Amino acid sequence: MITYLKGKLAEKNPTNVIIECNGIGYYVLISLQTYTRIPDTENILLHTHLSIREDAHVLFGFYDKIEREIFKLLISVSGVGPSTAITMLSSMTPEQIQQAIANKDVTAIKSVKGIGDKTAQRVIVDLKDKILKTFNISEDLLTSNNTIKNEALTALEVLGFSRKTSEKVVQSLLNESTDITIEELIKKALKNL
Repeated sequence: MITYLKGKLAEKNPTNVIIECNGIGYYVLISLQTYTRIPDTENILLHTHLSIREDAHVLFGFYDKIEREIFKLLISVSGVGPSTAITMLSSMTPEQIQQAIANKDVTAIKSVKGIGDKTAQRVIVDLKDKILKTFNISEDLLTSNNTIKNEALTALEVLGFSRKTSEKVVQSLLNESTDITIEELIKKALKNL
């Protein structure tokens, strides 16, 4: 299996890149998360996953190993193929996917195009324990962060900010610092909104 590609970035598009390695151009499908993080420099490294089907061998590329690991976990769920997993990684960050699964947030997972209620529930049931174990996440920490997040979002809504806009900012701040107080979180969120 091809585990990574290191070479010259020949072409970059929101859904794919072409990486030239020793005179061979590899067509690699990517998520929007990876697209935004890939520098426009000449030499890059992408962690990859090779998907073998009857009719094609398809390379998927990821900016970091965490995103690749989330992709592998997602495609292990019945009903979630590589295309759906890439769509999910394009819609949510790996951290948001981890939190949605660990917190049993069916609504967040269903918000991804192509994922219905049953598939969202299957993703949670199949992956919750694996996510907690693979990424060494404590359930207590998740519960604590979820409470702080909800309190901050409610406070920002009362101040007149839309919940959807606020959620991205609050989640980003929680990803940066896991031991933030509710007051600090609201103050920092107000600066970023």
